[in-house]
Amino acid sequence: MSYDDIEIEDMEWNEELQAFTYPCPCGDLFQITRAELQMGEEIARCPSCSLYITVVYNMEDFQDKSQDNKRQGLERGKSPAITVA
Repeated sequence: MSYDDIEIEDMEWNEELQAFTYPCPCGDLFQITRAELQMGEEIARCPSCSLYITVVYNMEDFQDKSQDNKRQGLERGKSPAITVA
């Protein structure tokens, strides 16, 4: 069971760790990376103890923009139906 549910807005971006962090009761930090969020992960773990939190966030905010652009390009690039007389 998760220690707590934490909004992503309540977490801090840590440049050194390249992860969103939140204080753990043990004194360390819960951590979750941007890549993990992009994959749909919602569990931030503490590296020093067994506690973890559930991160509440909108997955669309962390989707890879290049993937979205590729999908949109494919949809726009669909060939129109050709009628042969």
